[in-house]
Amino acid sequence: MGISYSTARWIAPSSFLLDFACQQCGMLSTPNMKDIHDQNLSFFSPQPYFIAGFFFPQQLFQVAWLYRLWKLDPTKPAERQEMDEIVEYVPYYSIGNICIAAWMIAWNSGRLYISHCFVTVNTLSQLWYLTTRLQPMNTRSTSSVLTHIVSKTFAGIGVLDFLHNGSAAFCKSQQATGAIKVLTGIGFGLASAASDWIFGGCLVYDLVALAAGQSGDWRTLLSVFAVGSAGIVTARNTAK
Repeated sequence: MGISYSTARWIAPSSFLLDFACQQCGMLSTPNMKDIHDQNLSFFSPQPYFIAGFFFPQQLFQVAWLYRLWKLDPTKPAERQEMDEIVEYVPYYSIGNICIAAWMIAWNSGRLYISHCFVTVNTLSQLWYLTTRLQPMNTRSTSSVLTHIVSKTFAGIGVLDFLHNGSAAFCKSQQATGAIKVLTGIGFGLASAASDWIFGGCLVYDLVALAAGQSGDWRTLLSVFAVGSAGIVTARNTAK
């Protein structure tokens, strides 16, 4: 999915601005995003302010990453490799922003089945990039570190979005069944065992957000999963 440097330099910031504008509209409109959330609670409904708390710092990292995209000069051999790594992610990044912008429009319209389609495309595309395209992090390269942070946090919150929208669209007002509880524990456990600090931290955050949005035994179990995932991520990455 290669694109030119010039194309990357306009499509990435354009998609960012589109998503940012749509999110502002989603928060300021009537009904707003939280209103739709409150009307469609389910067993994977997170505490909504956790999502807002995630996006603010994540967008700061995006701005820093976009700045690197514009600052680097691909005609200089020393900067070309950094530029190539950033540009490699631009198509997936742009698809993600466009999908989330479209998700907001469908979500605020109460068309949760449609919004789930956009969430699914975003989440799968981000996970595909992480597992098949992302190069190992070069801690001596600011561009490499930022690309890892932006892509992994995008994928991490995408997992939460997928679970949230899916349960709201297809299982409104339902409680988590035994099968859901088992699959949640296994899924997050396996994902944590394969994750680094960044993506693993996002998975733990997802579980904390879900626990904060639930109640009773399910909230307690999600909290246990969060602690367990944190332990797995810590053990995996300190053992390297």
